[in-house]
Amino acid sequence: MNDPRVAIVGGGPTGMALALALRLQGIPAEIFEARARTAVRRDARILALSDGARQILDGLGVWHTLPATAIDTIHISHRGSFGRTVLRSTEMQVPALGWVLPASHLIAALDDAVAAAGIAYHEGTKYEGTKVDAETTANFALTAWAEGAVSADSGKSRDYGQHAVLCVAGVTEAHRNVAWERFTDEGPVALLPLGKDYAVVLTCAAEQAAAVLAMDDAAFRPLLQERFGTRHRFTTLTSRVAYPLGLRYRENPVGVREVWLGNAAQTLHPVAGQGFNLALRDLWELAQHLGQNRGQNRGRANDPGDAAILAQYARGRQLDRHGAIGFTNLLIDSFASDFAPLRHARGAGLLALDLLPPLRDFVARRMMFGARAW
Repeated sequence: MNDPRVAIVGGGPTGMALALALRLQGIPAEIFEARARTAVRRDARILALSDGARQILDGLGVWHTLPATAIDTIHISHRGSFGRTVLRSTEMQVPALGWVLPASHLIAALDDAVAAAGIAYHEGTKYEGTKVDAETTANFALTAWAEGAVSADSGKSRDYGQHAVLCVAGVTEAHRNVAWERFTDEGPVALLPLGKDYAVVLTCAAEQAAAVLAMDDAAFRPLLQERFGTRHRFTTLTSRVAYPLGLRYRENPVGVREVWLGNAAQTLHPVAGQGFNLALRDLWELAQHLGQNRGQNRGRANDPGDAAILAQYARGRQLDRHGAIGFTNLLIDSFASDFAPLRHARGAGLLALDLLPPLRDFVARRMMFGARAW
């Protein structure tokens, strides 16, 4: 290819982060986003970022602008069972176990950085292969799909039969930067410190999601309190939104001059907060890999779409991708059953994790840094 540019389809956080990572490697890229650029910034999600993600965003030059709330401690338990595990940043010798912030803040910071770098951002433009719009066709060495979902005919999927109900809740006492992962028979409940409040992720059965959304605060507050327990008392509540939960992933995230990243490569259950963190690791490693191969391989130096280079990237990401997919899937399966012997085994497992510092350290570092923890 005489044209070494990369076409990035999707102007959300994954696509913009990839463009900035490629720029650090001297690889030109252009972003194509079907929505208006201002609409991309209006994202209601709350992101839980690992410390590994913080390092990547710091490398992209945007972390210092973000109003993120640190997670110093993670408390993991299962309602109705003995045993619990507590992870602490001081034991891991890291600044924080994770960070929480509104997705809109991260998107704005990435968008500002993309604009400042002069990276082309084509808003309101649908990209299909080499066709940019009805009148324009462009050639790119590589197309990076950074939006959309994995379709049934392009990967594997599993429907968990659950929805995640999201809101922000005020509490009577300070959260002290403690995050809670509470497993219940109805599904996990997560509380993530956000400013002075908590971002709430409450999982419910798919058939109950509409009823939960329709509840007023007077009805939803006791439901949340019953599911979480009494360690915090909830006061104010924001409006709620719900998302269906499922597992979808491509076995091979690369094709002929194509690569899939973020939700286009895999969509995970939000338990343990692995989804976007995995996406950041994928795109960072892709940019690093393409940069390392730039100037090598007998004339393929300026071809980021070279099949051998993409195959090497895919092999290098296999352990981390499949590890994150398997880890989240295992958590859901392990804590979903109310079979008494399994319930006792779960409690024993949480207790063992709490009593064995090397094992606890391994799990925490795997969550923070992916396969790099090994």
